[in-house]
Amino acid sequence: MSGSPFSTRLARSTLVRVCDAAGSTVSAQAGTVWITEENSRRDVLLRPGQSFRLRSSGLAIVEAWTDAAITLAVEAP
Repeated sequence: MSGSPFSTRLARSTLVRVCDAAGSTVSAQAGTVWITEENSRRDVLLRPGQSFRLRSSGLAIVEAWTDAAITLAVEAP
């Protein structure tokens, strides 16, 4: 079961900390965002229209590399 998606605009270099959200999806609506997850060797860059499903149950960092807009669709445990 998933909750309501959360959308926000991010100024360049803004960080968003996402904790324990494995299975949730980050989507870039505008701009470029970088995602890194705790205990993962893989970082991800998203451009408008791209999405990434978080895999780690730890901390994920989402950073706006440019002014950006994102949606986070949280997957309920």
